[in-house]
Amino acid sequence: MKTILLKGEKRAEVGTRSSKEIRRKGQVPCVMYSEGKEGTHFAIYQADFKKLVYTQNAYKVKLDIEGEMHDAVLQDIQFHPVSEMIIHADFLSVFDDKPVVMEVPINVVGNSPGVRAGGNLVKKINRLKLKGLLKDMPDYVDVEISKLEIGQSAKVRDINVDNIEIMDAPANAIVSVKTTRALMQAAAAEAKEDNK
Repeated sequence: MKTILLKGEKRAEVGTRSSKEIRRKGQVPCVMYSEGKEGTHFAIYQADFKKLVYTQNAYKVKLDIEGEMHDAVLQDIQFHPVSEMIIHADFLSVFDDKPVVMEVPINVVGNSPGVRAGGNLVKKINRLKLKGLLKDMPDYVDVEISKLEIGQSAKVRDINVDNIEIMDAPANAIVSVKTTRALMQAAAAEAKEDNK
């Protein structure tokens, strides 16, 4: 898994007033949680989140909080409902010997006969929730579609990732091949011709 470095500044104060002041400076209030410890409060510049958040990739984060280094993953992020600016981020401290839960993007692989026949490929899930050791965590999960006909789906239960537990419900469809309106109209016209 790829690693991205983020530099943070410790926060002297926490609370609404302090968070507003941090946001005015172009920073995002953040908290890093670690098992058995109180959360560490810090701030990261808004622009530094670009490579971590606005990407298809999943990253391990190397947090440099005023010289203290921590391995972490982005656990949760909140956006402003109107401006869509990041207003808060939660990180989870990770260790080589403890499992972590992460959302990892899916990568569609193959050429579906259903799509070649005129169907539409519909992505239902963009990311899968995985649990495992960080060393086993993939950058993305491949979803094979080369056997999907119109009306068929690739489901979570069809996916296997070595040494990783998939947390999503097994019956959830990841991608489906749907019939198009044009195909339905053509089939109806053909049926009408056959009945004459």
